Amino acid sequence: METNPIIEKIRKLLALANSSNEHEAALAASHAQRLLSEHNLAMADIESEQKPQSADKVETTVSKTLPKWVRYLSVGVCTAFDCQAIHHPALGKMTLIGVGADVQIAAYTFAYLDKAVRKLCSSYVKHHVNGNVPNRQRELMRQSYYLGAVSTITGRLREQKVQTPITPGALVPIKAGLIKKAISEMCPTRTVRGRRSYINSNAYTKGQQDGQQVGIHKGVTGGTTQKAIPR
Repeated sequence: METNPIIEKIRKLLALANSSNEHEAALAASHAQRLLSEHNLAMADIESEQKPQSADKVETTVSKTLPKWVRYLSVGVCTAFDCQAIHHPALGKMTLIGVGADVQIAAYTFAYLDKAVRKLCSSYVKHHVNGNVPNRQRELMRQSYYLGAVSTITGRLREQKVQTPITPGALVPIKAGLIKKAISEMCPTRTVRGRRSYINSNAYTKGQQDGQQVGIHKGVTGGTTQKAIPR
């Protein structure tokens, strides 16, 4: 199959991904992701069929203090789409950095998965956590469930990337260099050391099982994605 018609189709889908209609935008981003993966295309192919010259940024709203499961989810999504994320605690924002369509799709996918996991957890608490459980234990079960679900989802994202790489081999170091440069130009970064997690094994296992329900191969679906993650 010739590449040009595919490139043109992806360009149109990316234009639709900026639509004010959330359903249309989500479906367009999903189809663009699928085509990029299937045809091993990068944003360089979409824009000018030349090597990319710089990294792009997408900013999304998050909580000032990120729960561990949200950090793990952001890392998993960014790794899957060859991006990186910087959290700005004072601003309550996260900046995703990547090249072209990679970062746009990563941002949509992160928002979609964030909302999907929260919905699963709400259902879990409603149907599996007794109302007499003390608040501290209830919160432990919630966080354990989140971590379990995210562990499954990020594992599936890794498998998907192995099967359909986002970036052709020759462009991997180029993209990595552009992202590193963009991060160095932003602001000083620091490494956050994670604390030991105490988990409820039953809740964690249930989260792992339910994480299989989330559709990741189509990227964002269902028309519920938002640029700003609801809190």
